[in-house]
Amino acid sequence: MTAPTPARHRPRAPHPAPRAWADRLGTAARARLRSWAAPGPAAAPAPTAAPAEQVRVWAELLGFGPAAADGGGAGTAPVRRGGPAPVPAAAEIAATGRGAVPAAAVRPAAAPAGHRSPTGRLRAWAELLRLPAVFTVPGDALAGAAAAGVRPGRRTGLAVAASLCLYEAGMALNDWADRDEDAVARPHRPLPSGRIRPGAALAAAGAFTAAGLALAARAGRPALAVAAPLAVTVWAYDTKLKHTPAGPAAMAAARSLDLLLGAAASAGTVRPALRPAMLLGGHTYAVTQVSRREAEGGSTAAPLAALAATTLLAALLGRGPTARRTSAASGPAAAESTASETAASETAASETAASETAASETAATSSAGVSAGRSGATVRPAVSAPESGGTGRPARSGAGDLVRVGMAAGYWRGFAKPLGHAVLNPSPVLTQRAVGGGIRAVIPLQAALMAGSGAPLTGVATVALAPVAARLARKVSTT
Repeated sequence: MTAPTPARHRPRAPHPAPRAWADRLGTAARARLRSWAAPGPAAAPAPTAAPAEQVRVWAELLGFGPAAADGGGAGTAPVRRGGPAPVPAAAEIAATGRGAVPAAAVRPAAAPAGHRSPTGRLRAWAELLRLPAVFTVPGDALAGAAAAGVRPGRRTGLAVAASLCLYEAGMALNDWADRDEDAVARPHRPLPSGRIRPGAALAAAGAFTAAGLALAARAGRPALAVAAPLAVTVWAYDTKLKHTPAGPAAMAAARSLDLLLGAAASAGTVRPALRPAMLLGGHTYAVTQVSRREAEGGSTAAPLAALAATTLLAALLGRGPTARRTSAASGPAAAESTASETAASETAASETAASETAASETAATSSAGVSAGRSGATVRPAVSAPESGGTGRPARSGAGDLVRVGMAAGYWRGFAKPLGHAVLNPSPVLTQRAVGGGIRAVIPLQAALMAGSGAPLTGVATVALAPVAARLARKVSTT
């Protein structure tokens, strides 16, 4: 009996027939296997294709278009073909060699630098025009109309639209003029980063200026007479005066003229709005002084001076224009007392002179009528006299004074807090926050001016824009 063969010496099962494996392969693979197995002298090695040709072949094999087959050149994007990718011939595969193709070679190319989505373009323009700061503009014209004693109307709306256009012209022109400086200090801005072309920003500034002047002309000649120097001031500040000692004064003049534009368009005169314009200009001067060092920081004097100016302005806003209101209120009382004294003296004279003739009594009666008529002519203008500068607005109520004081306190708190942080730590970040706080503090300042001119409801409606501006400022910078 034959002993069993150990397991380690048992012959292995035969491998499946090569033909069974070849049947599972395609035609090209079978042809290549036959070329390897054919006897004869060694064939000359196939020429190795260039790397770019290898990338092209494999990209075609994976279904990408010629743009990606070139290796994902700059400014091109892969194009996916609609149908299945064709299988290359055996000779074409052999020409590529058996080297592995890196995955990065067939990776879809990045989007070109000049191509952006509509959302990205809108965000770039929102940053260029500083969209959150736009909400501080309508209050200028409304405060001017309130100072003139006129309710907002069609011409006031035209003044608001003109102010918005001129303000945005200044924003676009500011970045165009500072494009070289921003390329070093703030390369993320729309112009240095290439998201907006400088020519487009300059064209936008010109278009906004033309639109602002056209809207002011529709509001009347007085409005155009104020809008024209306002436009000149904006262009002079951005192109020439910004980096000079006259820069803050020019910016303050532009903001004051913006308020006077509302008064000129609404009432045809700017005289009643001079005091509010000076207060608004003082605030703008302080903010501009701080903004001159917002990129590099390191200045404690500017935030400290702005804090002192803010405290003084808040005190003046809380006090209000009381002198003119007192004189206007004392006019009717003085006229009434004069009329009563005249009537009493005439009564005593008539009782004493009872024996006078009828002609004398008639003359005395006519004289009394003339006196009464004169006193009535004095009272009527006094009742319709302007409260602050010659308007027909009645004396302010206690609610108006309460709104005015509350808005003045909100103005001081909104600007003094970031200024205090900038004084303690004058870093660029805190300085920019102080500038942004000063820009947003314009809204309660305008509301306080409206309430001081006898329009508290308009001031409260204007303050409703402050939360919108603050929320938008979290997404788009105001500086």
